[in-house]
Amino acid sequence: MTISVLLADDQPMARSGLRIVLEDQPDIEVVAEASDGVEAVELARQLRPDVCLVDIRMPRMDGIAVTRTLAGPDVADPLRVVIVTTFDVDEYVYGALRWGAVGFVLKDAGPTLLVEAVRAAHVGDALVSPSVTVRLLRHLTASPAGAPGRKSRPGGDPAARPLSERETEVVREIARGRTNLEIAAEMFISLSTVKGHVAAVQAKLGLRNRVEIAAWAWEHGVAGP
Repeated sequence: MTISVLLADDQPMARSGLRIVLEDQPDIEVVAEASDGVEAVELARQLRPDVCLVDIRMPRMDGIAVTRTLAGPDVADPLRVVIVTTFDVDEYVYGALRWGAVGFVLKDAGPTLLVEAVRAAHVGDALVSPSVTVRLLRHLTASPAGAPGRKSRPGGDPAARPLSERETEVVREIARGRTNLEIAAEMFISLSTVKGHVAAVQAKLGLRNRVEIAAWAWEHGVAGP
């Protein structure tokens, strides 16, 4: 199955570079390019690509607004948005993840990670550049509860819907930026078992994706030191 991708970046050279990397893969096809946020939303709604790679800073509509429009909690049929940015810890990235992005990748992270992020998003997983995962999630939880743009995360009191010991271990590994395959290897369990634990955690805590699980873990002290 070919994964269809929309590229949204205001820099032609950046889009060209991303296209070269992605289309070098036999299972990925770039179906459209957008040079600003408004165009990105229009093309995404028209084409319904499997994954939208969106830059943070774009004319007319920035990456946060694009993410909220395509993947926000009020969207009936959300698309999968991955942020591609030059900023490792940034309020823009914080906002995008809060509004439904399933991950983000640094532009200098290399082609392998970019391709992995697209494939992860396509199967409903999420990938955050490992080099900044811990700093990012600490940044996500550093804002005071009353700060502008602070969005209360579902799940509330972690004791309200207690997780099993195994589920808690999976959550802790997700918060450290591990993929399902890495978690399976680390915990000596099958990939399908990991996916089952992730689904159970999402159902118990009312969370939509792995990024929200990771942020929840940091907010509630489950991620560890």
